[in-house]
Amino acid sequence: MRTDQAYTGIEEVLAVSLELAAAKWKVALHDGHREQPAVHTVAQLQASARLQAVLDLIEQHKEKWSLPAGVRVVVSYEAGQDGFWICRALQGRGIECYVIDPASIPVERHKRRAKTDRLDAIKLVINLRAWLRGERDRMHVVHVPSPQDEASRHLMRDRGQLQKEVLQHCDRMRKLLATLGCWDEVDHKHFAGRLARDEVKCHDGAPLPPEMRERLLRECERLALAQQQLAALEKTRQASLPAPARQRRDDLARLKGIGEVGASRLALELFWREFSNRRQVGACTGLVAQPYDSGESQVDQGISKQGNARVTGRDGMVLAALPARQCTHALVQRAHPEHGTKPAGPAHRDRCSRTATRHCAVALSERR
Repeated sequence: MRTDQAYTGIEEVLAVSLELAAAKWKVALHDGHREQPAVHTVAQLQASARLQAVLDLIEQHKEKWSLPAGVRVVVSYEAGQDGFWICRALQGRGIECYVIDPASIPVERHKRRAKTDRLDAIKLVINLRAWLRGERDRMHVVHVPSPQDEASRHLMRDRGQLQKEVLQHCDRMRKLLATLGCWDEVDHKHFAGRLARDEVKCHDGAPLPPEMRERLLRECERLALAQQQLAALEKTRQASLPAPARQRRDDLARLKGIGEVGASRLALELFWREFSNRRQVGACTGLVAQPYDSGESQVDQGISKQGNARVTGRDGMVLAALPARQCTHALVQRAHPEHGTKPAGPAHRDRCSRTATRHCAVALSERR
């Protein structure tokens, strides 16, 4: 049998992959000297005990397969709801660990294919060994943020969630009142008091049904709580930013089209990591073009949209790139006066927005 080391000459490596689930983990181990990896299941109830079981399996197979005591051990698992605590715990014990983008792992394109946790663990460990041999297209490694960078993100994410809850409560009350022909402004600060005094009436002046009134009062209480938490967060948000993130925010806020909130979001969600070139910026923000050119078929599929939606969404760089987009339209009309002031089509607008937003992201990374 031909092994990895036999035809590549790389160092001895014990590759380990974890297929994570809430009830159990599948652990696949491969040293490159056998056709199929060893697969085990760990199902301890506590996180620390389950992680220790993985470490015990690694030590057992190092002894079983007669591997050197200082053999290189590399662990990988797919990014998901478990976050990065497993990676940090393994790296703290001196074990090399990588977090993998699940969408980057190639799969069979059959309409029906076998998919189990065992098969996924085996495929992941095989791709890990290929990636270690230099086949970088087998999978893409995720950049792991520091604990402080990861914790700081909750400031802006919690703010956005609270704003969403406030709008949801107001919209829900407005629609409930609309079913009775009442068009009162529910976001007015005196609405809850008027509702408690039974001053909110139906379209014909009749009082609200008791059940509807009680439900609206409960909605007002939840709305007041969300508004109170949002106000408290706004008072402490700027002071809670770490010093590096505060410096990045101040630098970004000096640019035209970016306010304090947008600068904070970009500093916490995007510019916590370093970028080496423009391609990395475009890939991280999901603004890379995805052409389809096969045979006689040539289609512009738009952008990949695989980046962080909090960065490239309506409140992110798309909003910051609006001045650049308007400038792009002006340049196009100047270069092609025959178009006149005729509105551009959807494809042209999407292309201009994509180009302006991508240029905005690259410019921000260079000015940071």
